[in-house]
Amino acid sequence: MENKNPDGVFVHPNALLESTRVGPGTRVWAFAHVLPGAVIGRDCNVCDHVFVENDVVVGDRVTMKCGIQLWDGLRVEDDVFLGPNVTFTNDRYPRSKQHLERYPETVVKRGASIGANATILPGVIIGAGAMVGAGAVVTRNVPPNAVVVGNPARIVRYTVEAASSLKPGPVARRADGSAEASSVEGVRLLHAPIIEDLRGNLVARQMGAGLPFQPQRCFLISDVPTKEVRGEHAHRQCEQLLVCVGGSVNVLCDDGTHREEFTLDSPEFALHIGPMVWGTQYRYSQDAVLMVLASMLYDPNDYIRDYDAFIAEKKRGKAHAG
Repeated sequence: MENKNPDGVFVHPNALLESTRVGPGTRVWAFAHVLPGAVIGRDCNVCDHVFVENDVVVGDRVTMKCGIQLWDGLRVEDDVFLGPNVTFTNDRYPRSKQHLERYPETVVKRGASIGANATILPGVIIGAGAMVGAGAVVTRNVPPNAVVVGNPARIVRYTVEAASSLKPGPVARRADGSAEASSVEGVRLLHAPIIEDLRGNLVARQMGAGLPFQPQRCFLISDVPTKEVRGEHAHRQCEQLLVCVGGSVNVLCDDGTHREEFTLDSPEFALHIGPMVWGTQYRYSQDAVLMVLASMLYDPNDYIRDYDAFIAEKKRGKAHAG
């Protein structure tokens, strides 16, 4: 079959490009095979021995290293890196010559990276900016910016961007133990001294002294398996104050531009999270008890539970402010 290359697309003489929906600047290297129904964006790199099935959509600037098969139902967004021999699957219970009427949609969100020899099960969503370690077996959704490793893949940390210029703010004890100003807009780490006594220790907070708002609601989180993640949302108006009254928990805060990770391991520290901050809690110790004070009564409409929707709202807010 003769290759009919779309304009601006490089195709190696030993590659077979059957699709005409490939963006300019994309390179298809030796022994790669792209079926007619596939869609591939601009400036992608399709390395040797890559196979792309029909019902596959790939965004712009995606790197597909050698030995990858992209099966029906796969959606890959912009700026994704797929390492050598990454294995995608689209049928949990495959049988020879038995085909699903519709294959589950597997999504790799923008900016994510998947390491060599990782295996991705059908219907999984790899969140924006996430990092899947080499050889990991991903059996369930990976949150945005999470780093997962192992079989089955578990979260070991989150990617934290170094702030180019730190905003003025309180001293924040972060996950790495360092102390410097927080770069996340709307986030403060408040300190209240522990008053030690032979009868026990006391930490007190009141309005204007460690309590930044009048609480309308309080809840406690405990007995969380260490592998689990809680939070993973933002509030449009509600403010929260997080205090770990026992054990420890890590909290990742993201304002859409900067991210910081904080370790709460003493009731003397309280993390104040304002509106429109994406918060994620993970690495709960087995004895962790997290107390959360909220400035509003529970309102499901105040929650933003999708990271991409959060980023979109932040951008709209900045545009209106400008």
